[in-house]
Amino acid sequence: MATHHDHDLPAGEIPKPQTKAIWKTFFILVALTAVEFLFAFTMDAGTLRNSIFIILTIFKAFYIVAEFMHLKHEAKALIWSVLLPMALVAWLMVALISEGSYYFESVTNYFR
Repeated sequence: MATHHDHDLPAGEIPKPQTKAIWKTFFILVALTAVEFLFAFTMDAGTLRNSIFIILTIFKAFYIVAEFMHLKHEAKALIWSVLLPMALVAWLMVALISEGSYYFESVTNYFR
């Protein structure tokens, strides 16, 4: 990952591969995906299942951004400048879906 210390090596020396970190990332993502599939295919369809599935997907997305885009190795101000707008966008989506479903129900009940 971003913990390369190439300046510590003698000239012409190749750094050791970081396969341990790669396998750790792989198994964490496999475990999160397995839990997502477990909830997706074993629970009945409903708000609880969808909420759990969305939350696990968001956790996996944040982990992927942290690992593969090397965000976890950046300054805290940069991390917050990425995470805070994303949290606000997620809140906006929830609010719009909630208001949209209320509006849909009120319109359909009005014309019955």
